[in-house]
Amino acid sequence: MSLLAIDMGSSSCKAMAIAVDGRILAEHSYSYSPEIPHPSWAQMPAGEFCKALACVTRKLSDLASQDPVEVLAISSHAETFVPVDFRLQPVGPAILNTDKRAVEQATWVAETLGPNRIFEITGLTAHPMYPVPKILWMRENQPDIFKSAAKFLSVVDYLLTHLGLPPCIDFSHASRFLAFDIRKKRWSADILDACELTADRFATPVPAGTLAGSLTSQVANDLGLRPGTPVVVGGHDQPCSALGLGVLDPGRVSASLGTYECLLSTAETPPLNDTAFHANLNISCHVVPNRYATIAYFPSGIMLEWFLQLLHEGRADTTSVGDVCTALEARVPDGPTGLLVVPHLLGTCNPDFNPQATGVMVGLRPEMRAAHIYKGILEGVACELSAMTELLQRVTGSFQDLFVSGGGCRSQLGLQLRAALTGCRLHQTRCPEAVCLGTAILAGVGAGKYSGFPEAIAQLVQVTATIHPDRKMADDYHRQMQQYRQVYSSLAGVREPQATKIS
Repeated sequence: MSLLAIDMGSSSCKAMAIAVDGRILAEHSYSYSPEIPHPSWAQMPAGEFCKALACVTRKLSDLASQDPVEVLAISSHAETFVPVDFRLQPVGPAILNTDKRAVEQATWVAETLGPNRIFEITGLTAHPMYPVPKILWMRENQPDIFKSAAKFLSVVDYLLTHLGLPPCIDFSHASRFLAFDIRKKRWSADILDACELTADRFATPVPAGTLAGSLTSQVANDLGLRPGTPVVVGGHDQPCSALGLGVLDPGRVSASLGTYECLLSTAETPPLNDTAFHANLNISCHVVPNRYATIAYFPSGIMLEWFLQLLHEGRADTTSVGDVCTALEARVPDGPTGLLVVPHLLGTCNPDFNPQATGVMVGLRPEMRAAHIYKGILEGVACELSAMTELLQRVTGSFQDLFVSGGGCRSQLGLQLRAALTGCRLHQTRCPEAVCLGTAILAGVGAGKYSGFPEAIAQLVQVTATIHPDRKMADDYHRQMQQYRQVYSSLAGVREPQATKIS
């Protein structure tokens, strides 16, 4: 028997069939792309998520036929939401987390409720990425869709309804709406009243790992699964990744190296203090009961993806991303490049959460080639991660161990730079897809396959490699890192008006 874990990401759906003892039996993925109908918008037909779910589930059912799926759990990236009618059918496209159309509405929410009050309730800073400002934008600019929408569902909630199950949202996903009281674990009446919204327009909050129901014969047949297969409510991909890396208690910090680079620490009480507030750290419910997640993050992988796309624009090249990166790393210069690459293509996150910020590249010279810029991007990401590490340590206390996962782990050079510039040990685990493993743990615990999270972690999470910080490399980069930290503030007056004009 196997656990089927679905990770519905922002650009692809990844799925794994995992045996109860942790063996990966099969895996598959399905990619999709957002629509950008206007600058700052990012949306997608909600049906794409349904297609992805059906595709990966049927494929894994075939690949793992010797170990039939016994329980299914779905996790997802956060902030993306789908407006649905009373029949739970979409009345508009899914609005994605990278969409920045609701800048004015986010500002209004902050001014109306006060940023301190919002943080005290939600653990968040008002920002256009969150659903509530976008829902207010919809009410003002797409009134027909707003009036037709009976509910606004996260990706997991929506997929549960597609499976014929009630719309349940776990606490970790609800925490990302900018309207959830993370201590009381319910929708905030104060915020919803101020926004003239009601709690019945959102899914019912439940703990991650809750059994949502079982598949009917028809739905099970469509997915290639057995009728009656239990479905467990998953969670936000970042705390799921932390769970899949064994980050359950203070002292262990996860680092998800993807489109965004996220550091996550855990605590039994939410650190809703002034230091966290001024650093704009995100504090939310964990997928583990009675735990809170504190997150510091920034856009990272998107910068490398953008650069690689530029290199191969217009080419019919089937070379894999991994092969391209390996070829570039073979040609990188020794030592610091002198480039200061700030990877804020999607704006900044911590500490100032500026959606209008842009990427910056300083220090280009005629002799530089693609490999120099490639390494410069890796250096910039490592510099940014160093700053995020310091921010998080001010709130959670010192730590020296990061448990890493995600696409950024493909680059050994990138990992070495991160270790050197943060001064932390980087640990890689046996399962490369930590979100899927964390989702499988939720499925297994929810279905009673493990006595609890500690047993599941002890059985499934194994460290396979550790990268220690290179002190000489850190010394070599000291000056470049100091220069990097001056770039953002020094160029603010140049890039802010330009960013506003373009958007």
